[in-house]
Amino acid sequence: MNIDIHALKPFGDTLGDGSMQISFTLPIEKSDKSAEAAKTLASKMGLDEVYVAHEEQIAPQFTFFVVYGRCLHSVDLDKITPSSASVEAMEFNEINDFIKKEIGRALRVVGACIETDAHTVGIDAILNMKGCAGDYGLERYSKFEVKNMGAQVKCEALIAEAVNYDADAILVSTIVTQKDIHIHHLTKLIDMLEAEKLRNRFLLIVGGPRISHGLAKELGYDAGFGRGTLPSQVATYLAQEMKSRLAGK
Repeated sequence: MNIDIHALKPFGDTLGDGSMQISFTLPIEKSDKSAEAAKTLASKMGLDEVYVAHEEQIAPQFTFFVVYGRCLHSVDLDKITPSSASVEAMEFNEINDFIKKEIGRALRVVGACIETDAHTVGIDAILNMKGCAGDYGLERYSKFEVKNMGAQVKCEALIAEAVNYDADAILVSTIVTQKDIHIHHLTKLIDMLEAEKLRNRFLLIVGGPRISHGLAKELGYDAGFGRGTLPSQVATYLAQEMKSRLAGK
């Protein structure tokens, strides 16, 4: 199969035909105009040959649509930034041995969901002993000392605990993203660390379903990890990055 990774498009029947399905809800009553409104919107999204396959009023003033069409756009895979920091995860024992040999002591990590974010599923998956998907969390490693502060932790409290714990790294998990509130919270943490001249003291990592490595770097963090990240990937990154920092690289 000859696939052009520099011009990738969705496909349905034949390679490169651009066929795709989208669904969305509009805040309108189902009427003689509603389907046309959905088609017009889909066309503005870059779809051609638009077809409304399903239209259903799901509540007063709200109508749900399933729309088919052909995407006119393509992407160049070589120009895509990975959603997570690039790291080839080591095995559990390999990570412990690496830290013991290259760093000579356990790494200390403080993690939290900050400000109004009350969803701990991400930070728990990475830090708690059981981990996720059969991959042990950082608490299980003999060469990590971990403090999970949980949810709705004020930035001030997270920084104070990281200093008191003499942490090497701060991990922040953000799930809530309505109206870009996660950007506001993450920026607040960076601003406070810089104001207190503590930014370079810690390795700063942020994770979440709407987080990419590029966004994390743009906000001033060292690394970002997106959806599907396993604890061993974060553990490997921490170990290798700390080794580089201690070596002055």
